[in-house]
Amino acid sequence: MEYINAKFVSQKISKTRWRPISSTSLQQPEVFATGSWDNEDNKVSIWSVAEQGMQDDYEGDPQLLCEYKHDGDVMDLQFLDQERIVTASSTGSVTIFRHYQNSQTLSVNQRWERAHYHSCDNAPCTGVVCNSPEIVTVGEDGRINLLRVDHKGIVRTIDNADSSTIHAVTFLRTTEILTVNSIGHLKMWDFRQQGNEPSQILSLTGDRVPLHCVDRHPNQQHIVATGGQDGMLCIWDVRQGNMPYSLMEAHSAENSSKGRLETTNMLPSQTMSVNSLDVLGQCLVCGTDGEAIYVTKQVPM
Repeated sequence: MEYINAKFVSQKISKTRWRPISSTSLQQPEVFATGSWDNEDNKVSIWSVAEQGMQDDYEGDPQLLCEYKHDGDVMDLQFLDQERIVTASSTGSVTIFRHYQNSQTLSVNQRWERAHYHSCDNAPCTGVVCNSPEIVTVGEDGRINLLRVDHKGIVRTIDNADSSTIHAVTFLRTTEILTVNSIGHLKMWDFRQQGNEPSQILSLTGDRVPLHCVDRHPNQQHIVATGGQDGMLCIWDVRQGNMPYSLMEAHSAENSSKGRLETTNMLPSQTMSVNSLDVLGQCLVCGTDGEAIYVTKQVPM
C-alpha cells in the first residue's frame, strides 16, 4: 500500500499505541509508544512521526525519542494521559511511566508489583485499560484489579473473577467494564456492585473459542466488538440477548470458508505475526514479530 513506512527496530514488538489527541484537534497524531516482548531486554519506547517541512505526505521513518527498560514482556500498553503510559507485564506487575517531553526522557512514575499472581508464582498481567485516575487490570490468574493513580495499594480486587485466563478488558461506562476470556465468554462487570459476580455473561452457543480482544463503539456504548482466535469478528449488543448479532470472518482460519467481510492487506505479504495495531483518525501504527513497526497516515476511510 502507498504511504506505508517500515522501521526495523531490532525488537519483537508486542504493543503499539498513539498518544491521544484532543477530539477537537485538526492535527494528526505525531507520537506513539511501543512495547516489546521475547527479547533479552524488553523496552518501552516513544517515537515521533512529526512531519519535516511542508510536504503533504509523510515519507520519513519514525524517530526514536526515548526508551526505558521494561521488566518482563510488555503484555499491554495504554496512555493514561499526554505524559503517562501504563504497561502490563508478564511478571504480573503494572507500571506507570512518565514521558518528559522537554528532555525526551522516560522514567518510572509508579509500580504495583505482583498485581497478578498464582499461589506459587507470578501470573502475567494480560490487559490494562485507563480512565484517569482509574486503571483496571486483568490477568492469567483470572483476577480483576481496580487501581488508582497516586494510590499505593490496590483499590479493589475481584478474586476468581474467571476460572480461565482473561485476555482483555475495556470500559463500557464509567463504572462498568467488559472482559473476554480463553473460553469464549464476554462478561460485563459493574464496580457499583459489591459482589464478585459479573452482571452479564455473553457467549456464542456451543463455542469455546478464545476471545483475544474487545472494544466498544465510540458513539454507541452498547455496541461491542470482539476478536476470536479463529479469526472471527463478533458484534454484540449488550442490551439485547446473550449472543452476538453479527459474525464476520475477519481473518482466514482453519476449516473456514466464509467470506463476509471486505478486507485490504496493508502490509507486505511476507510480514511476520502482527501483534498490535492502533488507529487514530486516518493514522495507523502496528508492530510485528519481524522486529518492525509500520506507520501510515493514509488509512482508507
